[in-house]
Amino acid sequence: MRRTIAVTAAGTVAGAAAVRMLLHRQAAHARGLIGKPFGEVAPDADRTWKKKYGAPIELLLVGDSIAAGLGADRPKDTLGGRLARGLAQETHRAVRLRTAARVGAESSMLGEQLALLPPAYRPDVAVIVVGGNDVTHRVPVVDAVKHLEAAVTELRERGAGVVVGTCPDLGALTPVPQPLRALGSRASRQLALAQEAAAVRAGAHAVSLAQVVGPFFITNPDEMFSLDRFHPSGVGYKRTAKALLPSVLAALGLRADLPYGHRGPGA
Repeated sequence: MRRTIAVTAAGTVAGAAAVRMLLHRQAAHARGLIGKPFGEVAPDADRTWKKKYGAPIELLLVGDSIAAGLGADRPKDTLGGRLARGLAQETHRAVRLRTAARVGAESSMLGEQLALLPPAYRPDVAVIVVGGNDVTHRVPVVDAVKHLEAAVTELRERGAGVVVGTCPDLGALTPVPQPLRALGSRASRQLALAQEAAAVRAGAHAVSLAQVVGPFFITNPDEMFSLDRFHPSGVGYKRTAKALLPSVLAALGLRADLPYGHRGPGA
């Protein structure tokens, strides 16, 4: 009996070790593929959009490769470009875009991005999208959220309205094999919920990207994803910007009602 239990225990340990090794290899392979067709630099969309409207709104993008716009072919198709144009159309004001986001950034790097901004810079509204790299690098949720909340607090102290697009559902990344994709989906959803709670607690608006745009990426991957199958295409960024825009307008005090998947500060 004891021998049977010992053999079973040994088999369980060996099986768990094999699963960990498989997941480690899959994660390393996935990280090696992400963004390869595009390098490490997204199109530069920083400029004043719709200058003819005058009196520009200062829009800041902070976070990772999605916030930076990696995967878009043209500046106007990045998340920042799409948001700037959509915001200009809604307000009939010019929008001056500044992108602090960097490809590969984790939540711990948000503070560095803000530290590089000119001390006198005061954005009217800032949009943060981050979290995917925290999941793939297995950053503890409590640590990732701590850095996000600190960034929101700093931006609020600068006088900015803040919108956080929470971590997308990594289960939509079909090039990632199972079981890693299922684990990534669960981890990204857990992080997104924690991000949402921290964002609204710190005075930001939160948008659940998994709820609001995730279904489009799952049902129309050929259209929504770029060539690397990990980052949004121009169409994907158009959908994402459209999803974020109601909360951006609310953060500027220009909209009161919020649609499904959006939460206001303290809600």
